[in-house]
Amino acid sequence: MNHYETVFILNPVLSEEQIKETVKKYEDILISRDAKMIHKENWGLKKLAYPIQNKKSGFYHLFEYTVAGDAINKLEVEFRRDERIMRYLTVSLDKHAIAWAEKRRNRNKQKA
Repeated sequence: MNHYETVFILNPVLSEEQIKETVKKYEDILISRDAKMIHKENWGLKKLAYPIQNKKSGFYHLFEYTVAGDAINKLEVEFRRDERIMRYLTVSLDKHAIAWAEKRRNRNKQKA
């Protein structure tokens, strides 16, 4: 089981219900592949550095999870097929990145 983080950007014209439905869909895809969800974050609507599909903003979401490596390909194929997803990035975390992610989670808990 490898440790991963995935950030994806959803189209800004989606309703709140469509956003929740999309995030749930991708969470279910990971769980069906025996992933263990460690953390989820909704970063909200953010301005993009450059236009994507003539859009200047998007809804950002982050998943942190552990899963076998072959599940990542299946997840990314689904991202490519879904027109609601504007961009995505999945990275494998090493021990230093895992420690940093844990600090970030703790810092966010203290702010809330």
